[in-house]
Amino acid sequence: MEIASAPPVSPRAVRGALVALGVGILLLAVGWYQGLFVAPPEHYMGEVQRIMYVHVPTAWNAMLALSFAFLSALAFLWKNDWRWDARLEAAVEMGVLLSFLLCVQGAIWAKPTWGVWWDWDPRLTTTAVMLVAFVGILALRHLVDDPRKRAVWSSVATVISYASVPIVYFSVRWWNSLHQVQSTPQTVDSAMVTPLRINAFGMLFVLIAFVTLRSQIARRRLAAELAPPPAASTALAAGGER
Repeated sequence: MEIASAPPVSPRAVRGALVALGVGILLLAVGWYQGLFVAPPEHYMGEVQRIMYVHVPTAWNAMLALSFAFLSALAFLWKNDWRWDARLEAAVEMGVLLSFLLCVQGAIWAKPTWGVWWDWDPRLTTTAVMLVAFVGILALRHLVDDPRKRAVWSSVATVISYASVPIVYFSVRWWNSLHQVQSTPQTVDSAMVTPLRINAFGMLFVLIAFVTLRSQIARRRLAAELAPPPAASTALAAGGER
């Protein structure tokens, strides 16, 4: 399979990522303030419910990151473009990080609500399976030295592992679950919807920034891996001079 040479690092993309990071941090600061001090406590759970303003945006953006990884895998397999492999690596890493934080936040919320840190509830179990599947992809990328094999194998693994993402989303509808079914703006108090949306967009901007910056790091590594060895470079230069 012919694959194009590794793309160079883009300073423009780095600058855009830093702007997105600043916007994301600002939105998160506003959203967290509103969630902690402006929004009312939930009728049944009281103050414990305020973790929702972090937990729900984390869940949304974890699934968004893994969905982008899935699209990047398909794009790499279709176009054989290293830029998509770099984006895949960045998106999987961010998806794994957010999924891990999602499990931790869920445990913190579950203890005062359900009385246990962890329960093998369908939503929790499928989320754990999803996390393990994508951690396996990161392990695969670290174990395979050949960049072409690593890119193809991890792309195929990502496409397969992505089946766990819709299963996580629909698990509360398909099986009896302690976890509540997804809410809508019509079923949530308007004073709670605003900070929830602000935090979701804030985390989205941070996600975009981190995926962009991490993909630029992956590009730099790929350029070093795919560069011809010094001896070959010298021979090519000598041949050109003749």
